[in-house]
Amino acid sequence: MLTTDYRPGVPCWIDVNSPDVERSDTFYTGLFGWQSITLGPEHRDYRFCQVGGRTVAGINRATEDNPAAAWLTYFQTSDADGVAKTIEQAGGTVLSPPRDIEGQGRMAVFADPAGAGFAVWQPGETEGLGLVTEPGSLAWIELHVSDVAAARAFYEAVFGWSITDMPMGDMSYPVAAPSVGDETSSMAGIVQLQPGGSPHWLPYFEVSDCDATVSMAQQLGGTVRAPALSMEGVGRMAILADPHGARFAVITSSA
Repeated sequence: MLTTDYRPGVPCWIDVNSPDVERSDTFYTGLFGWQSITLGPEHRDYRFCQVGGRTVAGINRATEDNPAAAWLTYFQTSDADGVAKTIEQAGGTVLSPPRDIEGQGRMAVFADPAGAGFAVWQPGETEGLGLVTEPGSLAWIELHVSDVAAARAFYEAVFGWSITDMPMGDMSYPVAAPSVGDETSSMAGIVQLQPGGSPHWLPYFEVSDCDATVSMAQQLGGTVRAPALSMEGVGRMAILADPHGARFAVITSSA
């Protein structure tokens, strides 16, 4: 499961790229009960979204160079420049080279060989999210790609993940854990991309009532990409999109 005990290769930050920060702020604070804090115009009005004073996500203003509305997952690294070279050698693409964020840390943005975007974060003063797996916070991430085997090989090479096949009904579900950890350290899954879809990382947010959250998302201007369903031993989940089309999922995990 996700924790805030951050180690190399684990998800440590997440933010949504938005063409309208105020609209996204209204949607997500209304949906999850977040409180948002703006960093001001000198930081392009970047928002920290919090639950009980602990940061659970960010909202980033889209630019001409990066206009797409989408959630971006950041993986922890101790060497952003070194992992950038590894990513290129493994067949990935550098979308934004490593750069410092004013003492907070060092980041870079990439696309894997299939085109799914992700980022890395080298901690400075900011280590990562302050809360995960609790209602309103990140609970899981999932990679949707057409070539699961190729994706496994890429992320194993880049982050040293241990990826094992977990039985799930009539199928198996590849589950990733960091190189230092065990089965309780699982943090991500890989699934077959639906026909016509584009490769992407999908964040799952924990909620206390999946169906109520789906209804609220629609009231706030979001859309349902996959209706709520229950999976034994996992929980009840649905895939949504915010008013700008950024995809995310919600889950009420089994006890």
